[in-house]
Amino acid sequence: MRRLQAVAQNGLQYTSTPFERERWELVRRIAAEMAAVDGAEVEPLAAAFTAEYGHATPKVDVRGVVFRDRRVLLVRGLDDGHWTPPGGWAEVGERPGEAVEKEVREESGYEVRASRLLAVQDRDLRDRPRWPVHGYKLFFRCELVRPEPSEPSPHETDAVGWFSEDDVRRLQEGTATAKDFGPCAAFVEGDLPGLSERVGAKGLAWIFDHLRDPTRPTEFD
Repeated sequence: MRRLQAVAQNGLQYTSTPFERERWELVRRIAAEMAAVDGAEVEPLAAAFTAEYGHATPKVDVRGVVFRDRRVLLVRGLDDGHWTPPGGWAEVGERPGEAVEKEVREESGYEVRASRLLAVQDRDLRDRPRWPVHGYKLFFRCELVRPEPSEPSPHETDAVGWFSEDDVRRLQEGTATAKDFGPCAAFVEGDLPGLSERVGAKGLAWIFDHLRDPTRPTEFD
């Protein structure tokens, strides 16, 4: 479905005749109808497809991997209530490092400096529900500039915490409770929500390999 939409978008970008444009618009509509087979409404999907223009390329999501005392910084998203490294879609005109530094600052309050690219992941290979758009996820190692955070944006996250490798494993397994984490999870009663599906079924254990071996090369799909 997405490849069909991308083919239609590229056809519309490069066509020079009204007849071909009409055909590509029909193909784009068919792609929206195919995407709606799981119960989604056709019109919002069709509008989203129509809003895309130019040559179709994957979108870029950036994530900041920040360590302190062998713990990794995670934020809890307002949209799904689960934990993930801070990040989001890169904006047009931003440098990749600039984009991830901004996302970490907005979602956690911590000012950081991007230092290394740890991984480039294809979203489709992370056992996540497929989206109408294709995306790559860039994980950057980031260093704290100041130890104390400012107030994060209230519009994307509602909690910030530092988690050890064992903590992350428990989040991944769904066995974590607030008492496991002490002050970093004091705002939660009872069971803690697990890792966000944004991190994929493989979880975040791999990032600690980069903590143990800073010379480890960039991983990519």
